[in-house]
Amino acid sequence: MTEDSEPERRQRRPIAVAVKHEWGEVPTVVASGKGALAEKILEIAFATGIKVREDADLAQLLQAVELDAPIPLEAFEAVAEILNYLYAANAAAGPGRRQP
Repeated sequence: MTEDSEPERRQRRPIAVAVKHEWGEVPTVVASGKGALAEKILEIAFATGIKVREDADLAQLLQAVELDAPIPLEAFEAVAEILNYLYAANAAAGPGRRQP
């Protein structure tokens, strides 16, 4: 068994990014972190019933965005697809209910 090199260990650290969207507004990055902070962001999301999507490329792109800043133009299409799915899932769950 060989030990992983430092760059390999760093590369596998989880990344988590939280995006907030209000109708008529550009989505903004409201939380971002790597490693233990990413795990905490995910823990909070799961505990509060927030849907999580795994997309390493999108997370890498959004992780570079400053907090409370709008998402970059390059991410609009991917984020729009995710939001569309989430709004449909929440609508299917009924008024005032979030789908787990």
